[in-house]
Amino acid sequence: MNSRKPNCNGPGAACYDPRFIGGDGIVFYFHGRSNEHFSLISDSNLQINARFIGLRPKGRTRDYTWIQALGLKFGHHDFTLEATRTEKWDDNVDHLKLSHDGMELIIPEGDSSEWNSTEGDIHVERISTTNSLTITITNLAEIFVNVIPVSEEDSKIHNYQIPSNDSFAHLEVQFRFFGLSSNVEGILGRTYRPDFENPAKPGVAMPVIGGDDKYKTSSLLATDCALCVFSPNNIKDEDDLLMMEYGMLECQGGGDGIACKK
Repeated sequence: MNSRKPNCNGPGAACYDPRFIGGDGIVFYFHGRSNEHFSLISDSNLQINARFIGLRPKGRTRDYTWIQALGLKFGHHDFTLEATRTEKWDDNVDHLKLSHDGMELIIPEGDSSEWNSTEGDIHVERISTTNSLTITITNLAEIFVNVIPVSEEDSKIHNYQIPSNDSFAHLEVQFRFFGLSSNVEGILGRTYRPDFENPAKPGVAMPVIGGDDKYKTSSLLATDCALCVFSPNNIKDEDDLLMMEYGMLECQGGGDGIACKK
């Protein structure tokens, strides 16, 4: 990656409402439901869930949704990050709330301010004074995060009808994985499987992939979705790891007209 901030047009991205780019470089949408939780990644030693927020204007048949929080489980540790609710958005105010193993984590504001866990298995660094950071889980993943509001312009374009008392602060995220098993699951995780056939076809205006029932979890840190495979007590077969060449994909274009190649 050329930038330390999320590239919403790169592989492993989860941005907008929400639009994903899979490990296979194909763009797809997963809408889920407001105030519910879904598994993005579920592997034997890594689980990443997302909490969706949203609203349903009168006459709509589904919620508009955005990713408001992430819950990470790796080994026997937990980490959460969420965009805090704010009525009026201010770039100079930090809208990130973090926790590690159930304890609130305070990282001083400022570019390059950082924190390391006692065991050294997770590293968090701010990449701007406020609202942007990277999370590195040793030997598993690197996560680039921005907090942004739903802009008035986007609300008008898409007719979100965002209320005046909530900016709908949410996350832009991009994931890079250092090794996943061939059995990885999750809304995003399944696109890294060598046997995955993506039903979202390139060139479709808004390719939506379902799976609400398969990937819904009971909470931000739960691993109880129908297809979840997180099992930290089972040692992963090293021969089953997929070293993610997908992280080296080059993508061009924007919107849904994105093409990726190695």
